[in-house]
Amino acid sequence: MRVGVYTGASSGRSPRFAAAATAFGRGLAEAGVEVVYGGGRVGLMGAVADAALAAGGTVTGVMPRSLVDAEIAHPGLSELVVVETLHERKAAIAERADAFVALPGGAGTLDELFEAWTWQQLGVHRKPVGLLDVDGFWGPMLAALDHMVAAGFIRAADRLLVASDAAEFLAAVRSFTPPEAKWGSTPAPLAGA
Repeated sequence: MRVGVYTGASSGRSPRFAAAATAFGRGLAEAGVEVVYGGGRVGLMGAVADAALAAGGTVTGVMPRSLVDAEIAHPGLSELVVVETLHERKAAIAERADAFVALPGGAGTLDELFEAWTWQQLGVHRKPVGLLDVDGFWGPMLAALDHMVAAGFIRAADRLLVASDAAEFLAAVRSFTPPEAKWGSTPAPLAGA
């Protein structure tokens, strides 16, 4: 299994974010799960990759050439896939991953998370999408999503998986049943979806 990990290129203000990212990367590797992520050596991205690699895991990074040229690519990855654009990066991660999870992060993390989740709702893929909730980081967003469900804009069946560690996330992935595509027919799937 390969998990696409979306998270910050910074570490945030709380040391708990980096500790959780480290534990998550180690937990995936120890469970024999490969990590696919944005390829950075910095922030929480780097913490996940470092921990997975240190635990003997396989880590694939996908990074646009401009960021590789800026020297923020992780130097010790199992594989680094260089693409031209951020759009290509998201598609490459989506094609390689069997599930997706967002750890704390900013706008880029939200962009990646919501695109993967939207593709699931529309039937572009049938892969689980979830959150690693560190110290209630995702609580305000989850409350907003609950409001959207109550207001009729998101189906209850389309809720994100929420976990507090790698073991809980992997258990949720194993028991995941994909919801029906929102419009009954599906767009062309991603390769490997």
